[in-house]
Amino acid sequence: MRLALKHQILLAPAVVLCLMTLLLCFLQYTYWDMSAKRQHAKDLKAAFISLAEADMAAQRMDGLVRFLAQAQMPDPRALELIANLHQHLSMSVDRLQDSGQVSAEDLGKLRQNVLAMNPDQGIVLDRFYAALSLLRPQIAAQLNTLNQQRDDMSALHGEDFDALVAETTFVTIIVLGIAILAGIFLSLAFARNILRRIHVLSASAARITNGDFSPPQAPEEIRDELDGLTVSINRMTDQLIRVVAAEKLLEGAEEERRRIAMDIHDQTLADLSAVGRGLEQLRQTPSSAEAAAAIETDLQRATANLRAVMDNLHPQTLDILGLSAAVESLLEKACHAPGSPVYHFMADDGAADLKLQRLTQVTVYRIIAEAVNNVLRHAHASQMEVSLALRNHSLVVAVEDNGCGFNPSPMMPTTSGGRGLHNIRERARAIGAQVSWRHSRFSGGTRFELVLPLKDD
Repeated sequence: MRLALKHQILLAPAVVLCLMTLLLCFLQYTYWDMSAKRQHAKDLKAAFISLAEADMAAQRMDGLVRFLAQAQMPDPRALELIANLHQHLSMSVDRLQDSGQVSAEDLGKLRQNVLAMNPDQGIVLDRFYAALSLLRPQIAAQLNTLNQQRDDMSALHGEDFDALVAETTFVTIIVLGIAILAGIFLSLAFARNILRRIHVLSASAARITNGDFSPPQAPEEIRDELDGLTVSINRMTDQLIRVVAAEKLLEGAEEERRRIAMDIHDQTLADLSAVGRGLEQLRQTPSSAEAAAAIETDLQRATANLRAVMDNLHPQTLDILGLSAAVESLLEKACHAPGSPVYHFMADDGAADLKLQRLTQVTVYRIIAEAVNNVLRHAHASQMEVSLALRNHSLVVAVEDNGCGFNPSPMMPTTSGGRGLHNIRERARAIGAQVSWRHSRFSGGTRFELVLPLKDD
């Protein structure tokens, strides 16, 4: 499947952009993971500070409780300080919940012991002793756990950072290299293909400009803009061929008129002059029977010559009976002279009943007449076959002989025989037909073939 031209142009930068987007996603994911680890380290630090503050508050409360146990009278300042320390201890435990680094079970035990030392319920030294004896080991255990986690996190953080830098650098270099190479490869591949096709079209246009009407081969299916341009150039060339062929036909028509004028001047006027001289002699001859017979003969010959000129100008058989009968009549007249080749004419039912446009029918007839005339004048053949057939929705005309043959390469129209071949090619182009010459199936000679595609009605 061929991509459209705009897609081919956009594919290379699109691939590079896609790879760069994937690289950015990878970097974003990597740094997000590092950010999560940093946040975990911050939470550990906050939890460690809260536990340290709680431990300090518990130690001071333990000292104050011991002081009150030894004192004979309650000290109001010590009692107020115990209340403040309990409030500070409670706030530290609450911050532990926000950090999320202490399990719910351990946090519940800490809260339970802190509530047991609530001054609002009265300061009972035994209750305080019991709560502190449970609370302080719990805080110490949690501090040891968090401290170990912080040490591990600190070591891993350094290793992870170094590994992250190395990994991201390596991946970035690899992805950038792949993106650059992929972009260059795709650009060169598509550019080379596009430039090659443009070069073919440019060469075709140059040939057409130089007069060689060889169109580029049209694609079976238009898949991109260059295919559309190829089809347009192909159609333009076909139209140009028809225009040039029409101009050549006009030149040929003028040449035909000149030849007909020369025929009338050289033959018919000479015959009429002979008739005039006979009439003059008839006036001066007493016995006019012999002179009248001679005049009648001259008149018949002049009439026959005029009919031949008219038939050559436009055969009446072509209009009345069609192409097949006109070609057969042409062969009968052309091959009646002594020494003419034996001819065989074949036309299948489809070709015999074929209805062509008037101009196309006349052009095909002229081409056949020119090909037959070439055989009679140049081939020195003893046999000639002419056939009309329908094949693959095309009219195929063949003129084949067993003569001396010739090189069917294009000749200059001024050389002998070249004018006829040139006229055949130009007439064929005018009706969109293809002509070719090759060796015949006889031991020697040439096969001329015309293939005219038939249009659907």
